[in-house]
Amino acid sequence: MHVAFVTMTTAHHVDHWYARRTRAVAERLASRGHEVSVVCTQWWGGDHAAFDFDGVSYRRVTTDRSPSTFVAKLPFVLNGVRPEVIHVATDPALAVPAAKAAGRLRRVPVVAEWWDPPGRGTERSWRRHWAARSPNTLLVPSETVATTARECGAAADAVKVLPDSVDVAGIRDAPVDDRADLVYARRLDEHANVEEFLLALAELRGWEWRAAIIGDGPARADAERMASDLRIDDRVEFLGDLAPAEQVPILKGAHVFAQTATWEPFATDLLRALACGCVGVVEYQADSAAHELVEADPRSSLVTSPQELAEEIVAATETERWTVNEDYAAYDHDAVLDRYVDRYRELVTDYGLF
Repeated sequence: MHVAFVTMTTAHHVDHWYARRTRAVAERLASRGHEVSVVCTQWWGGDHAAFDFDGVSYRRVTTDRSPSTFVAKLPFVLNGVRPEVIHVATDPALAVPAAKAAGRLRRVPVVAEWWDPPGRGTERSWRRHWAARSPNTLLVPSETVATTARECGAAADAVKVLPDSVDVAGIRDAPVDDRADLVYARRLDEHANVEEFLLALAELRGWEWRAAIIGDGPARADAERMASDLRIDDRVEFLGDLAPAEQVPILKGAHVFAQTATWEPFATDLLRALACGCVGVVEYQADSAAHELVEADPRSSLVTSPQELAEEIVAATETERWTVNEDYAAYDHDAVLDRYVDRYRELVTDYGLF
């Protein structure tokens, strides 16, 4: 199957969640033998219009990130790529109807990946409405994001939840690093809200524990300063950015994973920790889908404040330590990729009936 991903901005341009998700799905499809093209703004050097990287063929639409120019040229580039399925990111929003125009011309289905950045979840501009109503299927990572898509006009039966995934097979085989009892992991940006975790730790000064914070970003310096001000910096280790494979042994050795971020379309770091056997303690946030992963998990809990977070950390001491939780095996990379492929094939089959 030939799938063309459309995204003006790729993970080679910026480090944001949806760009990483698109790249991961594209590369995993390619590793299975599917033909994969990514139609995007040029990020590689030279004047050639295409560039192959990690099994994926990148095709240039524009050389700079101009949404209007990108949208205008997109149908012509897609017509030359000749895919069987078009999978388009909803940023810029008008890329979706532009991709749909190309899909009609070539008689191929269009799948859109709903882009729901912070602060735009309730925006109802005509561009967003058009993007929500144009594709055959609108893919979202969580029910939380599905709500924003439906609010923008997407038909309920067109919205399909496809979660992020983690390497459950690799988790099973990974060693255990017991350097920390309590772990927080996420990019330390304005949505990290890591101070809630630190305040909870300060409530537990009288208990024996070691904590690790995995991640880097503009909020790290403030977090380190806060740990010092709370006089817990000698028990909190800031580990910086770690690749998932480097995180896994630490998560397998930990007992509790704290999730406090204010914005998460899908809490991938939490998922990885849960698969590693951690007890998840999630602080509920209106713009985060993290609660969806633990609502049915008897080992985990939801809280609304640092005080409750501290109480649940203490309560977790009564829960058996695990290094793998097979309840999350359905989130393995291969299992989730199967769901993508199944959806593509369903659409291709259905589209052939018209």
